[in-house]
Amino acid sequence: MTTPLIEISEVSKTYNGGPPALAGLSLAVQAGEALAVVGPSGSGKSTLLNLIAGLDRPSSGSVTVDSVRVDTLGETASARFRRTRIGMVFQFFNLLDDLTVFDNVLLPAQLAGLRAAEARARAATLLEYLGIDRHARGYPGRLSGGERQRVAVARALMNRPALLLADEPTGALDTASGHDVEALLAELNADGQTIVLVTHDPMLAASCTDRTVELVDGRVVRDVAAVTR
Repeated sequence: MTTPLIEISEVSKTYNGGPPALAGLSLAVQAGEALAVVGPSGSGKSTLLNLIAGLDRPSSGSVTVDSVRVDTLGETASARFRRTRIGMVFQFFNLLDDLTVFDNVLLPAQLAGLRAAEARARAATLLEYLGIDRHARGYPGRLSGGERQRVAVARALMNRPALLLADEPTGALDTASGHDVEALLAELNADGQTIVLVTHDPMLAASCTDRTVELVDGRVVRDVAAVTR
């Protein structure tokens, strides 16, 4: 069996002596999977996402992503890991309104030191692939919510990450735009992109992932593969 892209082993996380946000959680995700993490508020979903991204460290246990022990990385190495291995998409887009769409997408490559010509070609390709190339010279504030989320996805994919993390990616969108992003995530996964998605929306989980993990009180209470998608 192939080595999982994500391997989380007996991970617990507590904050300031409170109840555990995660409690002995173990989870493996294979390359090419699309996984939805669901559960009520306070169940540990965001904590899990932060540990996978190296934004936080477990109190105990290990987190390995793309053969890297993320939980052992220092601050500089962790930032480098995110730039090169992880793409992140957020509920509220986190775009820079004073930069054009093209420059927002280009930013991760610039931070990673990619050659300018190569970076610009990659950005142009992504904008065309995601159907927003006509907005390249515009500004995010003039776009619809769905279009802004497509820009955010393009930015997340800029450095060809092994893993795309999405935190409530349709939470700030109207129904039509939400369906548009659902279809986009499903298409990306069909093209081979590994995705871990945190959501409160069971319809989103069902429409664009092939496996759902449910957390309650920091523990996995359900882990099921989709019958069809």
